[in-house]
Amino acid sequence: MKVAITSTGNSTDAVLDSRFGRCSWFIIYDTELKSTEFIPNPNIDSIEGAGIASARLIASKGAEKVISGEFGAKVKGVFDSLNIKLIVIKEENKTIKDIIKLFQK
Repeated sequence: MKVAITSTGNSTDAVLDSRFGRCSWFIIYDTELKSTEFIPNPNIDSIEGAGIASARLIASKGAEKVISGEFGAKVKGVFDSLNIKLIVIKEENKTIKDIIKLFQK
């Protein structure tokens, strides 16, 4: 299964980015292959539509779950229609490494 995680940087030491559509990076973690892909968010500076465009990007990568600090209503609708599960983590300073460890257990 592929899990998308919003991140403030391009390493597993970076922390979860609370914003979905305008996060700095997307991390795609493959739970079967134990591989990690780092994708800079091309929508970070979009004037409008960042959430929807980011949702399309994540869907194109085959993610089945998305982890972020928050999701907008339009984004929730897109992911619901694609049967992609959303997970909200409100803990500040939670590293990507810590989140990945949850999927390795």
